[in-house]
Amino acid sequence: MKMDLKPMLRGEVTRIGVDYLIEPEAPAGITLDGEARILGCITNQGGYMRLEAEVTVPYTGSCARCLDPVSDVFTIPFDRTVVTEGTLTEEQLEDDVDEYVVLDDGMLDVDDAVREALILCFPMRLLCREDCPGLCPVCGKSLKEGPCGCSTKEIDPRWAALAGINFDSEDDAK
Repeated sequence: MKMDLKPMLRGEVTRIGVDYLIEPEAPAGITLDGEARILGCITNQGGYMRLEAEVTVPYTGSCARCLDPVSDVFTIPFDRTVVTEGTLTEEQLEDDVDEYVVLDDGMLDVDDAVREALILCFPMRLLCREDCPGLCPVCGKSLKEGPCGCSTKEIDPRWAALAGINFDSEDDAK
């Protein structure tokens, strides 16, 4: 969505509210359960324009440890300095791409920057809870339901060939 900041540039207002929805891209393995909401404001304090907003989007995915469904709302801050075209060089914009958004003929469009921020900030792994015990690596039972009874003793594969030898047998001693 393009926001008209010409009244702010002319000095008629010092604050413009921001509240709109965009259709974001879903990260791999995640289903977004609606549009992303951008809520905040743009302020002008002596020619220094600043966009301060919060972006929220509901999502559904699977726990990385136990594969149970996880549904929540992901929230990130989205703060940028608003600059007019020609204020910064291309090199400055590339170096600080996460700091600035550029006005195009008095219009501001942050949709692509918000989509990129959501993708970059979204957690790589979802957890149903921080202390999720996950699944048993032997039988696959969810360890949230309790222990499964599988042996937790791991045999070092380098010594596995010796496991079948009975060292206490009298036949081996002769």
